[in-house]
Amino acid sequence: MSDAGSVQPAPEPTVVQGTLVPFANPLADEKEDKKIMKAVDKATKHAALKRGVKEVVKSLRKSPAASLASSGLSLANPAAVCILAADISPMDVISHLPVLCEDHNVPYVYVSSRARLGRASATKRPTSVVLVTKDKVRKRKEAEKEGDAEEWAEAYAQLVKVAKKAAKRVTV
Repeated sequence: MSDAGSVQPAPEPTVVQGTLVPFANPLADEKEDKKIMKAVDKATKHAALKRGVKEVVKSLRKSPAASLASSGLSLANPAAVCILAADISPMDVISHLPVLCEDHNVPYVYVSSRARLGRASATKRPTSVVLVTKDKVRKRKEAEKEGDAEEWAEAYAQLVKVAKKAAKRVTV
């Protein structure tokens, strides 16, 4: 029996493998999924997150294009990481994003649930895609703590590492 005053958290939604889009590759496993969601949560608190297809596409198109030598960016140190939900219907909504990410040298990874992605990015609605940037997207009025910046840099590095590890498992 539970207390009348205590609130039980909502159960995690289960995702059936057949409901995922067929091109969801690389798909994060459970352990990687948790790490990704933690990084998205930290990105939300650090204001380094773009939500939704329209905002992500706009950011990707404004980012430096394919030439690594001219942009100063490397695959080891990308400017952003794209996280896509694999349970999107219709799938045409996000089908162009992996190609756009590859054109702009942005690593991407799929997670199994758009509801969990929305919850991690602090929105009330399920989110189909988020772009986690290395730097702040918008400036905050209060001064940023030095420890907060170091913590974000560490979380971002961990996210890049997870995305690159998942990308190695890509099958064509």
